[in-house]
Amino acid sequence: MSDVMSVSVNELAADAVILDVRADYEWEAGHVEGAIHIPLEQLPARLDELDPDTDLNVICRTGGRSFRATTWLNQNGYSAFNVIGGMGAWFEADKPMISSTEETPRVL
Repeated sequence: MSDVMSVSVNELAADAVILDVRADYEWEAGHVEGAIHIPLEQLPARLDELDPDTDLNVICRTGGRSFRATTWLNQNGYSAFNVIGGMGAWFEADKPMISSTEETPRVL
């Protein structure tokens, strides 16, 4: 049984800190405005970019990578929550997204 705390996209506060651990191409296609982007494989090397005193809401496409990141962050003294359903759930809930391209934001 997992002790990883989770949160749904509808439970996130408007000022929630979101950490997106998807690949660059996924981020560029569509992401939450104001989110922090650190791909999962870069997280250990870039940990100093995160505030250990801030609750992090970790998101990926469907929840698998964010679950791994959340587990690892919690084991390393951070307060992290896995966003249930990831960007797919974010999109389905019609939450606002932006892209790094001129195309309409989408989830890859």
